[in-house]
Amino acid sequence: MATVILVRHGRTTANATGVLAGRTIGVSLDQFGRDQATLTGERLAAVPLVGVVSSPLERCRQTAQLIIDRQAGSLVTPLDEELTECDYGQWQGRTLSDLATENLWSVVQTQPSAVVFPGGESMAAMQARSVAAIRRHDAVFEAEHGPGAVWVAVSHGDIIKSILADALGMHLDLFQRINVGPASVSIVRYGAGRPSVHATNTDAGDLSWLVTSIHSADAPVGGGAGSQAPLT
Repeated sequence: MATVILVRHGRTTANATGVLAGRTIGVSLDQFGRDQATLTGERLAAVPLVGVVSSPLERCRQTAQLIIDRQAGSLVTPLDEELTECDYGQWQGRTLSDLATENLWSVVQTQPSAVVFPGGESMAAMQARSVAAIRRHDAVFEAEHGPGAVWVAVSHGDIIKSILADALGMHLDLFQRINVGPASVSIVRYGAGRPSVHATNTDAGDLSWLVTSIHSADAPVGGGAGSQAPLT
């Protein structure tokens, strides 16, 4: 099984001011967000990645570059439109405090599978395209580099939450129970029988155990011994 590391972009100017950026062009990381993404790149520097796939939006490309800059070898770095932000339609560019007054807001919170953003896409369609993209890239990286391959997908909060919900076997209506902070790292392995979620929403900690850790497709009864970093 290959391993995908799901990384949300660092904090942006829109995040800091409570604006739903959506697909707005030119929304960049602020200095705090650059520092967050730099730390994520440092955490991943110990892991020889085979690829970094990114949403084409600027904030994700900036985050991806800070990860790529700390990799020793060459790796593929494609952009994928299927990992771009949800199309929030007429909600894009509005403040979260303003959006919270809309009737649709409560549906987003409690029944996202029923949400279609006015002038935009449905949350169900968002999940379907992003999950399909992750699984497609994962299969390609495993076929080319073997079951020990580790790669990164840099995307957006709702996108990563929906991917994690799928991997956890959760209905989309439960995905608001998952938190995905700026520049956070979540880790999933897709097996023949089921996905295995190894981490969610982490912003600190050693990741060097990913270098040598290849697991059986079967879950260890009792939880197993866990992963260990390689000896130096």
